[in-house]
Amino acid sequence: MTARPAARPLLAAASVTLASLVLAACGGGSPGTDTGTVTSGSSQMLAHVHGLGVDPADGRAYVATHNGLYTVAKGQKPKLVGDRKDDFMDFTVTGKNTFIAGGHGAPGGDHPGHLGAIETKDAGRTWTSWSLSGEADFHSLNSVKDTVYGYESGQVKVSGDLKSWDGRATLDALALAADPTGNETLLATTAEGVVSSADGGRTFDKGAGPVQAFLPWPVEKALFGIDPAGKLSRSEDGGTTWKQLSAVPGGQPQALTAVDADHVLAATQTGVYESRNGGKTFTELAPLTS
Repeated sequence: MTARPAARPLLAAASVTLASLVLAACGGGSPGTDTGTVTSGSSQMLAHVHGLGVDPADGRAYVATHNGLYTVAKGQKPKLVGDRKDDFMDFTVTGKNTFIAGGHGAPGGDHPGHLGAIETKDAGRTWTSWSLSGEADFHSLNSVKDTVYGYESGQVKVSGDLKSWDGRATLDALALAADPTGNETLLATTAEGVVSSADGGRTFDKGAGPVQAFLPWPVEKALFGIDPAGKLSRSEDGGTTWKQLSAVPGGQPQALTAVDADHVLAATQTGVYESRNGGKTFTELAPLTS
């Protein structure tokens, strides 16, 4: 992925910014190190967000953090789900009460430093380890129909059953987005722009378009992207062209997800924010420490 000469200063700056996002996503320390995320009832605030999701069973919003999985709602304190304070590096909602996640076990706990692929069918209260326990640390997970796309240690990995994984292309990326129609189109965010694969992550083209940090793709004509400064855009043609929508409060993003073309959740340096009008405006669900 070689940049054109005229674009090098921009790409160099983008590379540094995306690198800072990657370091933030990795936790900035040893697995499970406490960074201030707290349980329900504490006067402190959430910090270090790695993933966002909404459970279709009840519409509840979930926040995956360096110290566990939390639910958030406007005007309420964040609530820890279950009793695991593991470092959830990312998670994805795959159905009612059903999530897939990866990350690191909390220090002093019973879970390994690399969680591999874990799944919950009761909205995060209990988890089942399916594969790669002690081996893999997934930083990005996407699920479309019966296929799960993961990004781990610089490689795209794909599974149809969470038990066995096919290792595919290696690249420097921050996040993946799979085409919701179920074909083999897969996007990845890099310092050279969004790269695209037409063969399920086996090969990728060169970067194109604006540099994005995260790319939720809930429906075919609504691909959302947020750049390293927190500016939100939407593409209706799979990332070929983009229309800027708004600037999410709080600047640099930590996570982004979209339920459909209207419902968007974003975590930045100052809070978890929700939009119900396709990303035009946002309201705060919960504050964050930087």
